[in-house]
Formats: sequence, structure tokens, C-alpha cells
Amino acid sequence: MSSLPLLSLIIFLPMAGVILIMLTDKDNVAQIRTIAFITALADFIISLPLFFSFENTADMQFIERREWIPDFGISYYLGIDGISMLLVLLTTLTCVICIASTWTAIEKYVKEFMIAFLLLETGMVGVFCALDFFLFYVFWEVMLIPMYLIIGVWGGERRVYAAVKFFLYTMFGSVLMLVAILWLYNHHNDVQGFYTTDILAYHGLAIDPGAQMWLFIAFFLAFAIKVPMWPFHTWLPDAHVEAPTAGSVILAGVLLKMGTYGFLRFSLPIFPDATVAAVDWVSWLAVIGIVYGALVAMVQPDIKKLVAYSSVSHLGFVMLGIFALNVQAIEGGILQMINHGVSTGALFLAVGVLYERRHTRLISEYGGITAKMPIFAAIFMIVTLSSIGLPGMNGFVGEFLILLGVWKSDPFFAVIATSGVIWAAVYMLWMFQRVMFVKITNPKNENLKDLNLREIAYFAPLIALIFIMGVFPTPFLNKMEPSVARLVNQVKPAIIKAEKLQAPKAPEAIRTGAVTITSGVGIDAPRS
Repeated sequence: MSSLPLLSLIIFLPMAGVILIMLTDKDNVAQIRTIAFITALADFIISLPLFFSFENTADMQFIERREWIPDFGISYYLGIDGISMLLVLLTTLTCVICIASTWTAIEKYVKEFMIAFLLLETGMVGVFCALDFFLFYVFWEVMLIPMYLIIGVWGGERRVYAAVKFFLYTMFGSVLMLVAILWLYNHHNDVQGFYTTDILAYHGLAIDPGAQMWLFIAFFLAFAIKVPMWPFHTWLPDAHVEAPTAGSVILAGVLLKMGTYGFLRFSLPIFPDATVAAVDWVSWLAVIGIVYGALVAMVQPDIKKLVAYSSVSHLGFVMLGIFALNVQAIEGGILQMINHGVSTGALFLAVGVLYERRHTRLISEYGGITAKMPIFAAIFMIVTLSSIGLPGMNGFVGEFLILLGVWKSDPFFAVIATSGVIWAAVYMLWMFQRVMFVKITNPKNENLKDLNLREIAYFAPLIALIFIMGVFPTPFLNKMEPSVARLVNQVKPAIIKAEKLQAPKAPEAIRTGAVTITSGVGIDAPRS
């Protein structure tokens, strides 16, 4: 397996599907859909060895490196650790499900849609695998264009407005990140005497704390817009509401995670001093987002917009966990990234099922759906409870670890964040009750058809993951734990330095030296 360029194969296999689709007559819609689905399914199957062959160490694995532009220190450098590996698998699985969901939902320009979607998959997987700044930035920009087209061409009535808003917000952050990368590139030459775009070479690079803060802010804006954190979230509801169902699923399931992943891969290890200095204000933005997203979701008349605002709240938990700077909270944050992709992706699929049958997303248009769609009602209930964080389901484990780790760092933020769990139960259960129960008062709901086999099939893996990750989270946590422990230890010297300078209180787990490495695994606290 080590001699096989597995990551390159996973990244570029969708491009083979693109070529086949381009050679297919645009009127042969069934064949185009089949090619796209088989390509995505093959990509997911090929990606499975990443999990089963992955060794539980902090080292980068499945590494591929070739000189690309040696005069500028640029190389084709790929690799994954326990953090990025899970996100690659989430991406390949979500793409299969999204394409399956478009079988009857996308009827115009099917050929162009499938090409755009497979290009998007290449860009997304590339972002998680790239270990070269130049390569990372190429993939980061590549994924922007297909998503812009998916929203702008196949979206709702205000699709052009939503697509342009999405593009401008993301491009603004990308430009700032590019400027920061160029500064780092030249600074590395000044310090080390040679140019390189190797991302790992910048981990631990000596950078003046003042410069670190400016660079941290540039990267922060790029990633915070992508998450999106409050108050950079305003593009998200428009993009979600106007995007087709598959676009909303891939946006919530994968694209938003690129922001949180960026903080883990770049901000914490490259700018540790600035990270420690920013803990308080980033945590404030996170908890405001948790509460704000929940309260705004509660008053939405549109089911899709409600789910969109719930993402602002859920990803606030992820950011709060990352900036608690201890192993438990960061592990919970990463697990919650995966959980959110599964649960919220399934919620958008459920909204898409209702929209295909009734062509409305207004909560007031529904009621009594359970009587007509019992299989759908059962799946929708499971996904709703998962999003709330019911024990025994995936959402509970991630939120529990985040709150446990944040409590060690600052109990005040943990208490505020806990209120978000309560609000989530309120807006999700209230929505579910109004849509699925009470009596049918709208005659248009009398003839609704339940899920067909294709729809059951694309919900099935998500339902399975909800219970597997909820009951057996240890295999997933074991994969990421060494990488997370290494990340925390990279930030630890900055926390010690901040304490000596009488900086704000550092997380308890790190100040007491609770994070250690034993047999390559970070131990933050006993975990059953």
C-alpha cells in the first residue's frame, strides 16, 4: 500500500469521471448520472484503506512528494494525519450520497452539474491532503468555482445573489490568506536561508509575536468566513437556502469544515503565541455564535434556513473546542466536525425530500406528515435527535468532550455553551412537531409518497454512522488522538511563555502538564 499513490488516486479519480462525462452526449442523462455515481462510489471505496491501514501515530502517512517547481521551493506534497484522514473519508462518502440524491432533483444541465460536482470533489479532497502551501492554495481556489456555479446555476430564485455573495466573502478571505502565505514564504528564507512552501517546515518557525498576530488575523479571517463564525456568517443562510439539495449537503457536510481544519493545520502550530493571545476573543465569538445561531434558528419559518442557522450554532461549539487548547476539547471539536457533516447533511437531505414532493420549505405548509410518510418520519426523527445530541447518537460524544475540555479551560464559556444544547432541543423538536405531527390541515399533504428505495439507500449510511459513532466513538478518537496531542504540545511553550508574562489564564490541562505522550498517544484524562 505504501508504494501506491493512494492520495493522488483519491484526489484525481473524479477527474477521470469528468473526462468520461465530457465524452458522453448531453442528452444521455441516465448514462451521465451513472458515470458520476460510479466514479464517486469508486472514490469512496478507494479511500477506505486510509482508515483501516492508518497507524495510530502522530506522523503524516500515505506521503507522496515530488519536486514541482524547485526554483521556488514548491513541491507536489501530499499526506494525512489523524485529523485530515477522517475529513477525507467524510468528503468521499458525502459526494456519493449527494450524487445519489440528484437523480430526480437535477433535471436541467445534468452534464454540466455532474462535471462541476466532481471537480468540486477533487478540490475538497486536495485541500485536506495538501502539505505544500502552493498546492493547498490551488485546491482551495479550485473548489470555489464549482460551488459558485452549483449555487448560481441550479439554485433557487435568488441564486445569483447568493452565489455572488458566497464568492465575494470567500475570495476576500482567500486574498488575505495569500498575502500572509507570501510573507511567511519570504520570512522562512530570511530565517533558514532558503525558500520552501512545505507547510510542516513552518511549524515551530521563529516569528516575532507582533508579526504573528497580524498573520494570525489574516488566516483567521479566511478560515472564520469559511466556518462561518459570527459575525462572518451572513453569506451562509443565503447560500444554503438558494443552493440545490446536493449543494446544501456538500456545503454543510464538507466545505464548512475547511475553515475549522485550517485553524488546526495552520493557525495553532504556526502562530502559537498569537493563538494563545486570541483565545479569549475567539471564544467569545464562538459562544455568541452558539447562542445567536440557536435563537435565530428558532424563529425561522423556512425549514432549510432553520437548519442553516443551526450550523452557525454547531460550528461555534467546534471553534470553542479548538481554542480551549487541550486534547479533550480539540478531539471533541474534530469529532463534532464529522458529526455535523453526517447529521446536518442528513437534515438537508430530509428537507430536499419534502421539497421535491411539495416544492415548498415553509413549516406552515406541513403538518401530519408522519401518517403519510412513516419511513421518512422515522429517519427524520433519528437525524433530528442526532443533531440535538441525544446520548447514544453521534452528536452527544462530540459535544460532551468539547464541554468537558472547555470546562477545564474556562468554566464560564462552558456554561454559556451548554445553553446552546438546550436551545437546539427547543428549535429542532418544535420544528419536527409542527412538520411531522398534528392533523393534516393542508389537502396537498394527503397524497405524499413515502421514501423510495433509492432515497432509503442514501440515508442508510448516515443513519448507520449516527449510531456507530454514538455508541463506539473510540476507534475514531484513537485515530486522531496522537495528532491532537502533538498539536497541543506545539502550543504548550506559548502558553508557558504567556504565563510568565502574566498573560490571560491558560487552559488548566496544559498549565498543569496534563498532556503527555505515552506510546505515541496523548493522554488528557481517563476515557472509557
